[in-house]
Amino acid sequence: MDQQETVDVIAVGAHPDDVEIGCGGTLAALVDLGYRVGIIDLTDGEPTPLSPGPEVRLAEAQTAANVLGVQVRKVLDLPNRRLFDSFEARVALATEFRRYRPRLVIGLAGKTPMASPDHLQAAQITDAAVFYSRLTKWDSHFSGLPVHWIHRQLYYHLSFESGETGHFGTAVVQDISGTLARKLESIACYKTQFPPEKSHVLERVRSLAVSAGLAAGFTAGERLYSLQSVGTSDILRMTLNDGPVSK
Repeated sequence: MDQQETVDVIAVGAHPDDVEIGCGGTLAALVDLGYRVGIIDLTDGEPTPLSPGPEVRLAEAQTAANVLGVQVRKVLDLPNRRLFDSFEARVALATEFRRYRPRLVIGLAGKTPMASPDHLQAAQITDAAVFYSRLTKWDSHFSGLPVHWIHRQLYYHLSFESGETGHFGTAVVQDISGTLARKLESIACYKTQFPPEKSHVLERVRSLAVSAGLAAGFTAGERLYSLQSVGTSDILRMTLNDGPVSK
């Protein structure tokens, strides 16, 4: 495996723009920390009302990836609006996990009421693909790529409204004080999805980030969720947001 192709983190979305909205600030922060980061979109998100075609949406996606600084962006050939948790979809994503070998996968947390049902399907596909990635004696399904064990999975909620996240595992807030501007810029790259008359969406995203950050002692933050226990060998440093510990 070419080490230049592997990444530390992969974030998965149903459509281009999901990841930017849900955890774009986190990905930019990880890049700034020196990690290799990738995004996998399960579909190209087309058709949509204001987009002239998939090539425009894909160009927007690559521009957004460049803004965040991620090293890999891949769009799978699964159907928008008809995305279902199927064996074929699971294998397609697990093959990419085996190819890029992330230590951490960040995926959708589940339903987005009154929005695309693709999001729930993407969450289920991602959960299954994390499992499929490590299954032995099945390499023929994954282009002969070797087994890969993903160490940790986190989840992001895709919502423009506060109070919609409900209870979903243990919340961990990533400080995005230094990357909130890039998160918003990456979302604005999708001119077909967020034309001037929808500029209020960016303000909602900003407000939610500020609210999440302030709750954890940051200027801005993104809440990610773990369904497993989150541990530390230094509870003081962790609860002080990894800042210097006074002696």
